[in-house]
Amino acid sequence: MDVNALALNVDIPPELRWQDERRGEVFELQSITVRLLPDGSLAAKAYGRPVAGGRGTYVSFPVRRSAEIDALIAEAASEASRRWAAHRGL
Repeated sequence: MDVNALALNVDIPPELRWQDERRGEVFELQSITVRLLPDGSLAAKAYGRPVAGGRGTYVSFPVRRSAEIDALIAEAASEASRRWAAHRGL
């Protein structure tokens, strides 16, 4: 069986959210998409919405590295693993 990708989305708790800028627009990073790579390591991107509101795009950014964010990603991956292992089929 060749599984190409396993991914999960995790909300960033309000106290851990941060802001970043792209093309002059400030975004609040609200979620992280975590992918399990074929070698067993994890890759992650943060996604956010424009602080100013409006119909801005949901844009990806590098994940800010901190002990709290790293723990959030590790805990989310472990929880996803438990849920996948306990699946009940279609």
